[in-house]
Formats: sequence, C-alpha cells, structure tokens
Amino acid sequence: MSKLRKTVLIIIVIVAVAFLALPYYARQALIHQYPGIEDYKIFHNRVVEAGTYIPWENDSAYNTMTIDRSTMDKIESYEPVALLVIQDQKILYEQYWEGYSDSSLSNSFSAAKSIVGLLIGAAIDDGSIKSVDQKVADFLPSFKEGGKEQVTIKDLLTMSSGLGWDEEYASLFSPTTAAYYTNDIRKLVNDLEMAEEPGHRYYYRSIDSEVLAMVVQAATGKTISEYASEKFWKNMGARYDALWCLDHENGMEKAYCCFNSNARDFARWGQLMLNNGKWGSEQLISEAYMAETVTPANYLTDDDGLHVDYYGYQWWIINYKGYKIPYMRGILGQYVFVIHEKNAVVVRLGHKRSDELIGPNRKDMYAYLDAAFQILD
Repeated sequence: MSKLRKTVLIIIVIVAVAFLALPYYARQALIHQYPGIEDYKIFHNRVVEAGTYIPWENDSAYNTMTIDRSTMDKIESYEPVALLVIQDQKILYEQYWEGYSDSSLSNSFSAAKSIVGLLIGAAIDDGSIKSVDQKVADFLPSFKEGGKEQVTIKDLLTMSSGLGWDEEYASLFSPTTAAYYTNDIRKLVNDLEMAEEPGHRYYYRSIDSEVLAMVVQAATGKTISEYASEKFWKNMGARYDALWCLDHENGMEKAYCCFNSNARDFARWGQLMLNNGKWGSEQLISEAYMAETVTPANYLTDDDGLHVDYYGYQWWIINYKGYKIPYMRGILGQYVFVIHEKNAVVVRLGHKRSDELIGPNRKDMYAYLDAAFQILD
C-alpha cells in the first residue's frame, strides 16, 4: 500500500471514530444537515387521526383575485409551497408551488407550539388540569427540585419559565439541535436546570412547549396526538390524518415542532381561533381560554427591556394596519394568521423566512399579510 493510500485510510478511520464518538443527535444533525418541511420522512411519527370530513366551500369569487407583481415577487423570494386565504369559512384564494397541493404534508415547525397551548386549555376544560397557575411539579417529578418546583403552567405558556436553555439554531451542539434530533427528549426535559426566577422575563424557549406537552400527557393519560385528535382534529373536520414526529419509535412527540399537515387543514386551527373556540354548534374549548391565549403577556419584559405586547399563550400577536392579528409561526415561514375584522384566515407554508426582524416580527410576514389584504379588499 502506498504512503498516500495509508494516509487517506488513517484520515478516514479518524473521521469515522470521531463521528461515532458524537452524541446520537449530533450524528443525525450531520447526516441530515438543515431541517426541512418534509422531515416527517426521516422521523418516526404518531398519527393524529381525522374524523368525518367537513369540506371547505369555495367562495363564488374563488381565485379570481390577483396579487400585485411586487408583492408576489417578495412572496416567491421566500420559496413558498402554499398560500391560502379563507374568508367567511370559504376558500377565497389558494396557490401552490413546487408540485405541492391541498393534500401535501408540510412540517409546522414551531407553529405546533400554538396547538400545544390549546391542548392545555382543553385539559383545563376537562378538569385534568386545575388552572394555568398550577405547578408543573404536580405532573412531572423532575420539577420537584432545584427551584423548578416554582414553575407554573402559565410560565411555560408565556415563555417565562426561567429554565436554562439556549435557543440557538446554528450550532451543532446547542440544546435546540439536540431537541430536534434526539432519540430521548424526556431526558432533555428531566435534566433541565433553572437559570432565573420564573414569571418575569420573556425568553423564547422551545423546551417550554415540550414541557407543556408532557404535562398534558401526564394529566390526561393520553399522548398529545391522541388528545389533539379527540379534542380538535376530528371535531374540526380535518380531511387528512396529521403526523406528529417522535423522538423514537412509539416515543414522545417533538411537541414544540413537527405537526405535519396541509394548508387547508392547518387553516382549521386559525378558524377555531376566529370562532373563539367554537366549531359549528360545539364549543371545543372555552371562549375565556381562547381570549387569554391571545392576550399579550405584557407584565413580562423581554431582553430589550420592553413589555411583551406580541406573545400570549404560545400564540404570537402582530399589530398591522390597525388590526390585531393572532398567528402561529414556524421557523421556515410557516404561518397561520387570524384576521378577526375580516373574518379571515391566512396560511402560508414554505422553505424560507426572512432573516430580518422588524421588532419581534419577521419581515416576510408583511408580504403575506399585504397579499391577503389585497385579496380581502
């Protein structure tokens, strides 16, 4: 064997040993690189069962509106796969890209947090949870020590838990990367430590949503997929089963992300918010809880020292053109906007979002809202 071949072989062996020495999640992150909207294909999933299908009607003006070229150019620069506008419970406009359709699955990413927030409300309605002020330690043994016994469900809902967590997306060794690719998300939760007193500072932590999901599971005795199906997905008339990605086969849902559905069915969450928790003649979740969900947690301050007027119970709030718009939000530009004054829901799915922030909001959001207002007006 030549000297060059020996050197190459040694390098290969060293790289292989180094790779195998990495934690499981880091190996998976290197294999799969960047998260994508079809990552349900690389994870184990649990089915969120649909029930009797309740179709959306098409409006009489379905797809007759146009979006001006400047706005559409902005939209298409972020690589969309779906844009949907529903008004008065009828589809007014929809467009798909890259071969996607009204049945194509897409990862919700952090838009799933808003679903988890609603599951907490459902569990309160059921009596499985007393109130948002109940301590997490009543449900999770690992929260009975280390200062974590002071954390309430409300602290988690408002991203003010005080838990030690670095919401970093670019680092291979960040806890956020670990949460996405781990095969044991419960261990991540059990190993959490307190960094500060809860209930004072807003800091966006994906792990807060995961803890909420574990509370729901402990309180109800059901997986969050089962509970979401029972309380909402079936009752809202979703057309297709959804998939919720798991940390391992038959494991725990990656609840802070990874609810996989299509644009028309995602819109049902927005319509539920628009209806103040009601679907048809049935109140699926209390109107009072829905109102609390989109009430800004302005008793909290953020890292800029500003009072939080843009976040409630796992739902975002944007004030734009005189409208207070609650919305769901995911890292690659997954959005469900609720415009009460227009009786409308807007869904955008795709591959990219803007890196630029305008206050707490991503710049690309304004293009989708501008397009929606052009259609709705």
